[in-house]
Amino acid sequence: MAAETGRVWAIDIGNDSLKALCLSTERGVVEVIGFDNIPHGKILSSGDIKDAERDELIALTLRKFVTKYDLSMEDVVISVPSQNSFARFVTLPPVESKRIPEMVKFEAVQQIPFGIDDVQWDWQLMSEPDSSEIKVGIFAIKNEVVNSSLESFNREDIPVSFVQMAPMALYNYLLYDRPDYVNSDSQATVVLNIGAETTDLVVCTKSSVWQRCILIGGNAFTKAISDAFRLNFDKAEKLKRTAPVSKYARQIFQAMRPVFTELASEVQRSLNFYNSSEPNTKIVRVVALGGGTKMRGLLKYIQQTLQIPVERPDSFKRLAMGAGVKPAKFLENVSDFGIVYGLALQGLGLARIESNLLPRNVARSMAWASKGKYFIAAACMLLIVSLLCLGRTGLDTMSYAKNGPDRQINNSTIRQIEDVESTVNDQNRLAQERNATIDKELEIFDRRQVVPFLQELIISALPNAQNTPDQKDLYEAFANGNVAGIIKYPRRDRKQIFITNMSINYTNDLAQAEFGGADQWRQDQTTQGIGEDRNAATDLYRQQMLEEYSRQGMDTGFLGSTTQEEKTQGFVVTIIGYSPYGDSINELGTLIDPHGVKDQPSRWGFVTRLEYLDEMVDGNSPFELFKKTEVPEQFSLEMKEVTTDTGQLYGFGIQEVRDNSSTTGSRQRQNEIVVKDPMTDEIISTVPVYNTDGVQRLDEMGRPVFQINDHWFVLNLKFSWKNAPAPPKQISAAPSSGDVLLHR
Repeated sequence: MAAETGRVWAIDIGNDSLKALCLSTERGVVEVIGFDNIPHGKILSSGDIKDAERDELIALTLRKFVTKYDLSMEDVVISVPSQNSFARFVTLPPVESKRIPEMVKFEAVQQIPFGIDDVQWDWQLMSEPDSSEIKVGIFAIKNEVVNSSLESFNREDIPVSFVQMAPMALYNYLLYDRPDYVNSDSQATVVLNIGAETTDLVVCTKSSVWQRCILIGGNAFTKAISDAFRLNFDKAEKLKRTAPVSKYARQIFQAMRPVFTELASEVQRSLNFYNSSEPNTKIVRVVALGGGTKMRGLLKYIQQTLQIPVERPDSFKRLAMGAGVKPAKFLENVSDFGIVYGLALQGLGLARIESNLLPRNVARSMAWASKGKYFIAAACMLLIVSLLCLGRTGLDTMSYAKNGPDRQINNSTIRQIEDVESTVNDQNRLAQERNATIDKELEIFDRRQVVPFLQELIISALPNAQNTPDQKDLYEAFANGNVAGIIKYPRRDRKQIFITNMSINYTNDLAQAEFGGADQWRQDQTTQGIGEDRNAATDLYRQQMLEEYSRQGMDTGFLGSTTQEEKTQGFVVTIIGYSPYGDSINELGTLIDPHGVKDQPSRWGFVTRLEYLDEMVDGNSPFELFKKTEVPEQFSLEMKEVTTDTGQLYGFGIQEVRDNSSTTGSRQRQNEIVVKDPMTDEIISTVPVYNTDGVQRLDEMGRPVFQINDHWFVLNLKFSWKNAPAPPKQISAAPSSGDVLLHR
């Protein structure tokens, strides 16, 4: 739980001094707004200090701190030493979330080496929310240790909101300030906090922490000097602190050497034990904190012993300095502030470990005390609201009696409104019924875009810049009317297809439907010039085809189905066009319908792309080419050279009389009709080949020789309509079709 004010004081009472740090998040960042490091009158762990004197020294230090800072409105977090603390991480069997507290209590009773009533304990879920394992941390400390720590603060009227073990505070510090050091469970960072009396060793990974208290600290070095030089504790401590500049430095360090060795050996032994229990985790570095790290040569000696890099932080990476804080003075105390940094992060709600070892009765008392002002304010508001409600009731009673006539008028008006609403509702119901009838009548138009969409798909399968990228310049030139860009390609190399006629006719039975689009178009051409009788001729032709198909027992398909059986619905398509590509019909065939190119999309032709419509519309084409391999019943392709007659019949190009009056030679050729490309003015029809005398050339067999230019084709194919609606129950005499005429 985070501090309500957005700021918190963290206090750590060590054997040498009181360390305090105040952090705030009021400006959106974690910043230092206060700190102090107050030495005790004496070192609390010196041999001649009794318990009573120790308590008095702590009280004096706290009193000095309280006189400098007002803590009455602040949340306070304190630490307890690690000697009598317990931390264990266990994995629970898979259970429901509501049963986790019950399982944790059972594990606590089994794991904590003291009676459950003799300790203050708490737990925390350590596994990620989506993890298959339920991993929890259990933390405990003996009641007398917590009560002893709280007693000193209670005497000075300092309200404590959180109590945390020093090793867990160090873990919180490292996880927040140096997340790059603990971003994995396979690599661990060790925090070594060397205090006056003990050394806390904390192994930190991304999701777990392991601690051990080593009963060797700075005082062990002092005692070694005291024994070697026969000095009392205070003089030995002073000599230890001035050793680097003392003329007896060599003798002093020689006296402390056994302690160096013992401390390094204990650290090595602890890490070896951790490695044996966690073989998959590698220790990669040591971060050293505490007053003991100031001893010259100690960290270098530990690094040489462990063969692991050891570093001593000279700053905190994620702390900002608030106004009025002296950064230089703060940096002098960085090595002593690791515990209070972690404590303050917990108070602000930014810590990984949030367990609170504050006695529950104290926590409840503080909670009620903190809420007392809210209870008083709520009671006052309740009294005010009650008085206002009482006064309002009297006023409403008087107003009610006074406004009786108005109520009668209002009631009459309400009844009239209700009658109008009933009438409106009746009309709305009638409107809904009529709208439903209208919608039903308009259902016929729901699929009016089907035929245009099929036509669009067919056209998109033609050679174009996307389908035939090797002639992208040609298609862009054609689209822009750039004749020079078109004729840059020899005509017979142009992979172009020009469609002049397309008929799309719906049928209820594709298998039985006959191709007739081309014949229909030819029939229409023969009726041109009839004038007003053309529609009658068209109707007569369709009626004749209907009678002919019916007499032969065929489904009329696009002329109107006469059966109600479940059959394949779809469209019969006839496409007429021409192409300049190739020297022969076979070459044109490779552009329209090549064979054996299924697995080579770059060689697909016009028909091949129609076979794979799903790939053209992202796998969701409503149409599918129907039984192409069952030729000629379901598919046919006719190709011939363009002549003047076919050009006129099918609408290829434009017809023009070629003037041969200027022909050289002994004989003048007659003028002749040719078909030309309307854009490039090139001849696309087959024309005679003449010799220099103006006489048409003959081949070896005596047959006239012609120059074949473009070829035309008639392509008949069928498309099934996926998810087609049910066919109409009534037979229509008129065709349901989508005829499309395309003329250049």
